Amino acid sequence: MELQKRLAAQVLKCGPGRVRFDPTQLEEIGKAITSFDVRRLINKGLVYKIQSQGVSRARAKTHATQKQKGRKVGPGSRKGKSTARLNPKSRWVEAVRTQRALLQALREGEYITNESYRSLYAKVHGGFFRSTRHIKIYIKEQGMLRK
Repeated sequence: MELQKRLAAQVLKCGPGRVRFDPTQLEEIGKAITSFDVRRLINKGLVYKIQSQGVSRARAKTHATQKQKGRKVGPGSRKGKSTARLNPKSRWVEAVRTQRALLQALREGEYITNESYRSLYAKVHGGFFRSTRHIKIYIKEQGMLRK
């Protein structure tokens, strides 16, 4: 049966380990000595190849769903710098937008004058403030609060 297995592997374009014979028809398969005979047996369905084994995606899928939920993203799971995970420009845009939103809220609530709003806005644009908290501290120190 070694010859038949080798011929079948050649015809099926796979390794001999994946070739299977119908156990009830072993006598007929044993008589096949040419690749033409083996091809005929394959067409009959007496000789076939089993599906190759792949790598299961089950664990990867569960891991991905957990990450979607916000799990498994702690400091122990992180590789690379923070700039690799979130680029500096996005961080800058996020910070500037929140700072500008704070300034608008202060102006609309009439906590600061339009003049001080403009000067603070320019400072935000220049990257002077580290955070919204820094803006609040600066406003108090400079005496810009109206109310």
